[in-house]
Amino acid sequence: MMTSPQVSSDNVIEVTGLYKHFDQVCAINNLSFEARRGVTTALLGGNGAGKTTTIAMLLGLLLPSSGKIRILGENMLQHRYRLLHRMNFSSPYVDLPQRLTIRQNLTVYGHLYRLPQLKQRIEELAEALNLSKLLDRKYGQLSAGQKTRVSLAKALLNEPELLLMDEPTASLDPDTADSIRTYLEQYQQRTGASILLASHNMAEVERMASDVIMLRQGQVVDSGSPQALIEQYGRTNLEEVFIDIARHKELN
Repeated sequence: MMTSPQVSSDNVIEVTGLYKHFDQVCAINNLSFEARRGVTTALLGGNGAGKTTTIAMLLGLLLPSSGKIRILGENMLQHRYRLLHRMNFSSPYVDLPQRLTIRQNLTVYGHLYRLPQLKQRIEELAEALNLSKLLDRKYGQLSAGQKTRVSLAKALLNEPELLLMDEPTASLDPDTADSIRTYLEQYQQRTGASILLASHNMAEVERMASDVIMLRQGQVVDSGSPQALIEQYGRTNLEEVFIDIARHKELN
């Protein structure tokens, strides 16, 4: 059985000189950043800043026009197959097969990951994410909030070392969203997993993220801890910082 190489630094993600062009549009423009192991890093920016495109390239769903991506010590562009079982992705905007039940969907993904004791794992996640009574309901019959929780269950099936999350609590009521954040924090403490979080919920970012990377027009325009950015911009919360950067900061 192939063993995973040891990561040679404290970084779970290293992106260097990344570009992505769509015809004449430069969506990602010389992007470079790092994400530390074992913490949550927030990737922030307004609509069109390049967050989704960046995540798609980290997952290997899109090929960059140029640049380098290293994840868990591996070159993602050369050795994607070594990494996919160690990662996972959650987004409420990516649907699962509508005619399959929640249980069937999770079973399919569990077999793709060749998970042992899959039935038990599905039951554990269903209980943790309040899905137990819905397991045999078809995905297409679920509410938006229920689909969000199923997406999270799918993303956590293989207990990933790196979890990429796009708006993980979208469509959830405040109480459920708080429970999900607590569950993710406990999961991270238990496993040492790294999380890359894209979110427009700045209170969520302040709570969960140790590091923040601000994007605008496919470039990093600022970075730091939430508190450091709040102090740097002389604001009272991260939402005010986000608005400042989105509206006023000019690219070099």
